[in-house]
Amino acid sequence: MKSFDNYEKELRTINMYTASGVALAITGAAAVLFGVPFYFIWKPDLSLSMQQSLLFILLFVVGIIIHELIHGLFFGLFAKNGLKSIRFGVMWQMLTPYCHCKEPLKIKHYFLGALMPALLLGIVPAVISLFNGSGLLLLLGVIFTGAAAGDFMVVWILRKEHPETYVQDHPSEAGCYVYRKS
Repeated sequence: MKSFDNYEKELRTINMYTASGVALAITGAAAVLFGVPFYFIWKPDLSLSMQQSLLFILLFVVGIIIHELIHGLFFGLFAKNGLKSIRFGVMWQMLTPYCHCKEPLKIKHYFLGALMPALLLGIVPAVISLFNGSGLLLLLGVIFTGAAAGDFMVVWILRKEHPETYVQDHPSEAGCYVYRKS
């Protein structure tokens, strides 16, 4: 693994309570962005049957797990030690699952790993719902776009860093360490 002895290390974190508020705002924005066109295209019946509600709950729980697995897969693609550098867990005080990469990655690779769950579980399903009329897919897409709020916030606080700068997940907080050459 690369030595970071000659690097300046800076901690960058996000507040999980703020992230919860941002998640609500992003979910609302996604609901408007995708829900309004969906409504005018499909004129849906807005009720859910018991079977649809149970399916939604099941897909939501499975989606949370898949969200973290997507992070792990993409971080592992760029980590020198591959998937051996990936650890999963839950911050129980916030009931928030997480994926942690134990080694630094270049920011450009970290961004990809951070944003892929929002794209694959949020935006893509919401867009597909506009074409196939699936209200369940729309609902899941909107929810999983909002569920990526913490990921969006971490990318936002790192947005001015050079793409070749290194960043490492913090092992127990929502955030990361930035490594810059001294």
